[in-house]
Formats: sequence, structure tokens, C-alpha cells
Amino acid sequence: MRSIINHSNILKTIIIIMALLAIFISIGISITFGTTDIDFETIWQAIFHFNQNDTSHQVIQELRLPRALSAALVGAALAVSGAIMQGMTRNPLASPSIMGVTDGAAFALVIVLAFMPTMSNMGGMFASFLGAGFAVSIIFVIGTRSAGGLTPVKLALAGVAMGAILRSISSIISLHFQLEREMGFWLAGGLDGTTWTSVQILLIAGVIGLIVALFISKSITLLGLGEDIATGLGQSNILIKILGIVSVLILTGAAVSIAGAVGFVGLIVPHITRFIMGTDYQWIIPSTAIFGALLLVLSDLVSRLVNAPFETPVGAITSLIGVPFFLYLARGSGGGK
Repeated sequence: MRSIINHSNILKTIIIIMALLAIFISIGISITFGTTDIDFETIWQAIFHFNQNDTSHQVIQELRLPRALSAALVGAALAVSGAIMQGMTRNPLASPSIMGVTDGAAFALVIVLAFMPTMSNMGGMFASFLGAGFAVSIIFVIGTRSAGGLTPVKLALAGVAMGAILRSISSIISLHFQLEREMGFWLAGGLDGTTWTSVQILLIAGVIGLIVALFISKSITLLGLGEDIATGLGQSNILIKILGIVSVLILTGAAVSIAGAVGFVGLIVPHITRFIMGTDYQWIIPSTAIFGALLLVLSDLVSRLVNAPFETPVGAITSLIGVPFFLYLARGSGGGK
């Protein structure tokens, strides 16, 4: 038995290494293609032997590299958030976009743009945390008080309804304060405005959120066996859920404050990860971060190439993948708990 487990862990490690390699290759390809294609040699020179007088080097350092890194970090943050939400609620439909978390964060950012336009990036990120927390609280209250208790479909429907309400209010505010352009960015989701400051914010929030997620990963696995069993093994489920929510708010808040409401990454990636890596969240959490990063880097690349030289919102690309996936899961989960 121990031999089988060791072989399984070796295989999982190999998969992670291959996925990391795929991320580096994807980032290289993402930097290469754009309005003007740049060869790999120039990319190498721009990164390791930067020449400030070379226009290609400036484009790589100031535009394409921070954008590619931001895509990877946003994808990782949203994917880990989805994995935590699905693990804690044992709900296959849970994700930051489906549960209205991203809409809550975007709503808070619209409030900031309307009433506090001079607020710093850190202030906007903190506001997005509050908005995400507000949405999560309302959704869980609605779901738990509905007839028949909290089921996956009811939780998802409550999230979709809350998301629609928050988007509507956001639209009204944006029209009144003439924020249509900024609002369009948040709703569509995009990475065209990312800078090295964006990378720094995402990196700090990502490290904190991921550390918390890894800390509770074993406990989330126990929750999958049932709350009664987890409690019987001496686990404080309330504490684990509080830490999980904190991690989700940090990761989602940072991601939405930078990239807007990029949907379905947190829904798709955790399912794919569990299929490949199994049900142990000590493997799922780091693997989900890697697969999420890879998905969004590739999605951002497609968004720039599908209608070149114009950009398609990256949220539209992830939605094209995610909507059929969501419908498939909703059909399979039914109304059961």
C-alpha cells in the first residue's frame, strides 16, 4: 500500500512540474505575441539585459511581462478561491463568480470610483474585500433560510441572483456618475491595464491567501468526509470555515481589484484538479493555483489573438469555457445536498 501511495505522489509531483513548465512556456508565448510580434531572443535580452533605449525592451518590461505575470497570479487566486469554497461547502457549483463574490467585490470598487476616485490601489483592494464579504454573507443567509435547507443548486441560484442585483446597482451608479468605461472593464474582466504595482499587490495577497489555504488544506479534506466526522476527530469546523472565508476574500478581492469580474476560473479548475490529483486538498490547493495560472495566461493570450489587433475581454473567453461546464455540473448535481 505504501508503495502505491509513493508512486501516486511521484506521479502527482511530475504533473505539477510539467504544469509549471507549461506556465513558463505560456508566459513566453504571451509576451511574444501582440500588436508587434517579438522573438524569444529579444525577450531574453529585455529580461536579463534590459536596454532602456530599446523600444521592444520597454514594451516587454512595462507592458507585456507584468500583464502575463498578473494573468498567472489572478488565475491562481481565483482557482484557489473556488477550490476552498467547493471544499468547505461540499458544493460542486461553488466559485467566486457563481456565488456572487466577484460581483460583490466589483460593486464595492464601483462605489469607490464614484465617491472616492482618488483612493489608492490598496484602498480599492480593501474595498473589494469588504464587497466580497458582504456578498458572501448575504448569499449564505438567503441559502440557509430557504425552504428545504442549503443545497448546491439553491446556493448557486442565490449567488446568481445576488450577482445580478449587484451588477444592476453597479450599472445605475456608473450611469449616474458617468463611469461606463470603467464599469465595462470590471464587468468584462481584463488585464490590459496591469502594471508592476498590480503584480506586487497580487503577489502579496496571493502569498497570504495561499499560506492560509495550505494551512487549512488537511482540514478541508476532513470536511469532505462530513462535518460530524471532522468534529469527532477534534476539528473546529467554525474556525476552519472562518479561515477559509478570509483566504477567499483576500484572494478574490485582490484578483477582482486588478482584473475585474473574470468568471468561471474558480469553477472549472478545481474540478479538473480533483479529477487529476484526487481528493486530498494538500495536493489540490497548490495544484489548483498552478492550473488556474495556466488557464488564465492561455485565456489572455487567446483574448488578444482571436480578434487581433483588437482585444476581446478575457472574461468572455473564460465564460465561453465556463458556461457549458456550469450547466453540466448543475444538471448532474440536481437539487441534492
